[in-house]
Amino acid sequence: MTSTDTGADAPTRLKRSVTGLLLFLFILGDVLGAGVYALVGELSAEAGGMVWLPLLVALGMALLTAASYAELVTKYPQAGGSAVYAQRAFGKPVVSFLVGFAMLAAGVTSAAGLSLAFAGDYLGVFLDVPAIPAAIVFLALVAALNARGIKESMRANLVMTAIEVSGLLLVVVLGAIVLGRGEGDPGRLLELPEGTTVAGATLGGALIAFYSFVGFETSANVAEEVRDVRRVYPRALFGALVTAGVVYLLVGVVAPAVVAPADLQASSGPLLEVVRASGGVPLELFSVVALIAVANGALLTMIMSSRLAYGMAEEGLLPRPLARVLPNRRTPVVAIVVTTVVAMVLTATGSLVDLASTVVLLLLFVFLSTNLAVLVLRRDRVDRPHFRAWTPLPVLAIVTCLVLLTQQEPRHWLLAGVLLAVGVVLYLVTRRSSARTEPAADADDDARA
Repeated sequence: MTSTDTGADAPTRLKRSVTGLLLFLFILGDVLGAGVYALVGELSAEAGGMVWLPLLVALGMALLTAASYAELVTKYPQAGGSAVYAQRAFGKPVVSFLVGFAMLAAGVTSAAGLSLAFAGDYLGVFLDVPAIPAAIVFLALVAALNARGIKESMRANLVMTAIEVSGLLLVVVLGAIVLGRGEGDPGRLLELPEGTTVAGATLGGALIAFYSFVGFETSANVAEEVRDVRRVYPRALFGALVTAGVVYLLVGVVAPAVVAPADLQASSGPLLEVVRASGGVPLELFSVVALIAVANGALLTMIMSSRLAYGMAEEGLLPRPLARVLPNRRTPVVAIVVTTVVAMVLTATGSLVDLASTVVLLLLFVFLSTNLAVLVLRRDRVDRPHFRAWTPLPVLAIVTCLVLLTQQEPRHWLLAGVLLAVGVVLYLVTRRSSARTEPAADADDDARA
């Protein structure tokens, strides 16, 4: 159930400038974007014309875990998200660090993938430039906007979200026009790739489709910057996910009905094929919309990554310099620079679909931790009202995470393992540094005494 919080917001060094509407648009903008604009072709490779089915299943899976986030964010509204919840629930710094680092690695990996999507066929309509340099320049521009401030970033998100939703609705309308002319083939909506079963297509497609819905968890990392977070967060979270799900399903029905799945699969800008089939809108116009959509996803992902790094530094899980903020802007500038540089390096590591699958793999471990944490922390009572998820929901969420983990390929496990290994090394270095600093601090205190 949801209760209204009548108490004052907890103190924070960050600026509380995010309203309920801005939070809704933040989540909606982060969920929408590359999932449909760039991955419909990959979905059609797994599910043929039944793109809509794994999208529907992935929405249900996302809502299960979202219920756990709604409870934990309203119970503990502070930056750091899943890492903070793991620390509270399990009391093991190494577990908290790995959960936070997995989230952080997923964020920067996702931003790297989005930068490649930005530099692909949609940008190719205007410029013939190498993908990786274009992606690096793009990430630098995103970092500059991120550093200006959360309010400025949210305002940019407001405009970009309106544009990307309009672009997806335009695809739906154009697709309906094509079908209304008697073109296309609605019968493809029930076709599967040769040799594929419904169960196999659903699970394989859901793994990719799940990437289309991840992003909602990033909102936990701006909890300290949301006004009246306990009241507005659940409404914004569930409202944004359901809105995104409806839009995705409409696109998932229209796209394969208008364009053959094989043609969608062959394009890195699959929705361009729907626009091309309609003949009613210039490709350049829709490419601008798609570029804005992908840019918005990257901006919001990098906001999350920098705030997560800041929150972990505040908790002593990452080096303290990552908690430094700009005096006037009050944004975590060091965390922004570091996460952006890592994302730039990752742009050269693989294709969009491999990066997307690795993001999902990393986030599945984060979601497992969060869904377990919400059950463990039921014994921790707080004196403020908060959202409470129905107990079977986090249990079902744990099951769905385990099922999706069985669908991952070895190369994705390898990349995720390398990233987590880096995290372990960083954790050990941070602990050793802290162990050296504490005795020196104690000696100084004794000398003053």
